[in-house]
Amino acid sequence: MLPKLNILQKLSEAKIVAVIRGASAEEASAISKASIQGGFQAIEVTYTTPGAGKVIEELADEKALVGAGTVLDAETARHALLHGATFIVSPHFSKDISEVCNRYAVPYLPGCLTIREMVEALEHGSDVVKLFPANNFEPSFIKAVNGPLPHARIMPTGGINENNFLDWLNAGAFAVGIGSDLTNAYRTNGEVAVIKQCEQYMKMLNREWDA
Repeated sequence: MLPKLNILQKLSEAKIVAVIRGASAEEASAISKASIQGGFQAIEVTYTTPGAGKVIEELADEKALVGAGTVLDAETARHALLHGATFIVSPHFSKDISEVCNRYAVPYLPGCLTIREMVEALEHGSDVVKLFPANNFEPSFIKAVNGPLPHARIMPTGGINENNFLDWLNAGAFAVGIGSDLTNAYRTNGEVAVIKQCEQYMKMLNREWDA
């Protein structure tokens, strides 16, 4: 497994994390592989997906970071790590999950909404916090947080799409999580649609960063 700092660096460089919430392991695997083919370099397989551990294990040979999302307790975190997850994401902050991730030097990105929650997560070793659901906030929220917490790195997830993901990144987001666009594309027109969707995101991202 890559060292923790390397994983964080790769997540930051990827800038986009595909949040995969499949109705089945087969669907999650197909969306994940299509996302990677479309240019995404980081995949988060959520544990609301049946057989999530199997999907994570299956993606181990793909050229992308693969982590686990919607991890609600320490047991699930440990399960994900045993199946090859390189980072752990939860919709909330959990001391128990934090302890497991710190024990094995794995990045833990807990969901936080308030300064108090973010401070608690940072105090327990989280290098990045997930702003979730981000659709309740504007990108300027990151600057507001970085006033009292200049070292806080934030990954907005929930409500992120083609129309606003660059706004969040330009506002200082560590990375962004994108999910429903990919799932909807797959359920409408299959893997080809997911590949095209990801290629469009990457085209917009590269144009912005190369400008």
